[in-house]
Amino acid sequence: MPRKKSKVRQIAEERGISQSAAKARLLKTLHCTTRFEKQAWECGAKLVAGVDEVGRGSLFGAVVAGACILDPEYRIRGLRDSKLLAEKDREKLAARIKQHSIAWAVAAVDVARIDQMNIYHASRLAMAEAVAALAVRPDHLLIDAMKIEYDCPQTKIIHGDALSASIAAASIVAKVHRDALMREWDPVYPIYGLASNKGYYTQKHLRALREHGPSPLHRQSFAPVWTAVAPQEVLDFMLEKDVAEDDAVAAATAALKQEETLADEELSQLLTD
Repeated sequence: MPRKKSKVRQIAEERGISQSAAKARLLKTLHCTTRFEKQAWECGAKLVAGVDEVGRGSLFGAVVAGACILDPEYRIRGLRDSKLLAEKDREKLAARIKQHSIAWAVAAVDVARIDQMNIYHASRLAMAEAVAALAVRPDHLLIDAMKIEYDCPQTKIIHGDALSASIAAASIVAKVHRDALMREWDPVYPIYGLASNKGYYTQKHLRALREHGPSPLHRQSFAPVWTAVAPQEVLDFMLEKDVAEDDAVAAATAALKQEETLADEELSQLLTD
């Protein structure tokens, strides 16, 4: 029996775009609500924490996780997957989340541990440490796509940061925190463009790795980092692939921006209220 295709793969094949661009399209169609939080509350939970990580695919620096327990009596408008928000909107929302949540926390796992235990386990560790750092102990966790080592009921939600308000809040505070770390490291390692790419795989970042090699804070276990000393033809091939991927993502992003101009203007207005 053939394996069922994922929704992202279906969109990619139907529209002739990359899977990353297809995922961006899919996430834009999902609605972030408190449906999962309400289900946990109805089952007797009182302190429901959303948990998420950011920086999992970055080539540089720590992976950062956030945990957040929203106040059921206070609605924070505009919550959605942190990747879909403009930087200024994320920062405004992060401030509101910190001010009006019952509790929030962030935790980071550094490069050395990422290379030692791999990024999957490092992400799980960061999330567990973020939950443990909350000022109050949660009695239910909502987590984006996985479960962690923590002694309480947990609900794993695929695309959770686009569907659960608590997970979205956690992803926002984590991303704002990690982006600030990248800006702090940018003047220390200016050749990599960390302030703009946040350590992710871009043409400029890959070229800097090829020309100068990795810094001590690059993830040595990640292929684009350890192949920085590979023969030129290997890296040229990676750059060609990167250009094609960037073109596909740019085209999809431009189309999405055109489709969502009115929605984005409405969100910005809500955030300034």
